Amino acid sequence: MKILEKENYILIDPLEAPIVDFVSLLTQRHTEFEKKNLVVNLLAYKNLKKDEVLGFLEISKIHQAQNKSFVLVSNAITIDELPEDIIMVPTLREAEDLIQMDEIQRDLGI
Repeated sequence: MKILEKENYILIDPLEAPIVDFVSLLTQRHTEFEKKNLVVNLLAYKNLKKDEVLGFLEISKIHQAQNKSFVLVSNAITIDELPEDIIMVPTLREAEDLIQMDEIQRDLGI
């Protein structure tokens, strides 16, 4: 797992680990990241399945409850296939934009 700290979020890249193993590792280490906005780059997983993405549901809910963003980046699945508690965008740029918008809304109390 590669971790890169950006200005207002942490970017995590699983480095080709099987998605199930990556979800498990991220869950185990989540306390290190739970107070920060998080972007998880899943673009390397070209055959990503909905069931695999649902493994991130609990972490996503924890982040939202703490007023932090949790964004998955993948173009293998459409957002319509996922529950609303999981935020997924097709590019890293869109993830950055989404976090910026979330931060502005939080600052405004929206």
